[in-house]
Amino acid sequence: MADAHVPHLANDKGVEKIYVGVKELQCMGARPPFDHPHVYLDMGADSQILCPYCSTLYVYHPRLQAGQSDPEGCIVTADENAGAGA
Repeated sequence: MADAHVPHLANDKGVEKIYVGVKELQCMGARPPFDHPHVYLDMGADSQILCPYCSTLYVYHPRLQAGQSDPEGCIVTADENAGAGA
């Protein structure tokens, strides 16, 4: 079940793989206006998941906290999200 806050992630850098500290997230592709439909992804018992729109591979890494990604800067802030109408 999803927590109260499911982070949005953007792959503006175009990397193949993003390490995250959560198993539930929303992928938006790149930041607007170059985003794709914001899709909810849940890894469940797995440790990785592939976005069906942009093919970014999200990999869970326990050393990262919920608001962190590797590479840095992939977490979309609440201010950015509000401006995008999400």
